[in-house]
Amino acid sequence: MIVLIWIAEGTWQSTVDAARDHLPADGGAEIRLLYVTDDRVAGAAHGAFAGLLGRGRPGRDPGDQMEELARTAASEALDAAAERLRRPAARLQRHGRVEHEVVREADGVDLLICARDGDRDRLGPHSLGPAARFVVDHAPCAVLLVWPETVPGIESLPPPPP
Repeated sequence: MIVLIWIAEGTWQSTVDAARDHLPADGGAEIRLLYVTDDRVAGAAHGAFAGLLGRGRPGRDPGDQMEELARTAASEALDAAAERLRRPAARLQRHGRVEHEVVREADGVDLLICARDGDRDRLGPHSLGPAARFVVDHAPCAVLLVWPETVPGIESLPPPPP
């Protein structure tokens, strides 16, 4: 069994805990930890520098520094996730459009573990942000979708339409 755990800022602890709680302890699963860096942030910095700030200063592009910071943050998040998991796991760093990269990495795995990334105060479709909604809708494997915090009560269900 191959299990992919999506490591995302603010929710990764819940996905790692779900893997520890739900996967067999005998080590029969191959576990992959995935962190995806969104290229749009560094791309915006590159564009701003080239368009407005970069005249005559080619070595001072802030996009380069943002890319390096993103690589460091990804590495640190993957290290923390591996430590919390307390079992062997491959660490994958990808960059690009986050939801697309997660779906690509899910191809060929048996289970993807991810967390809700939207409204965490009530049950319903708004508990999934755009990235998680895309991943859940397009994943080519089974998906274990977890709440990053305490699950809201049933009274948080939205009222029926009029």
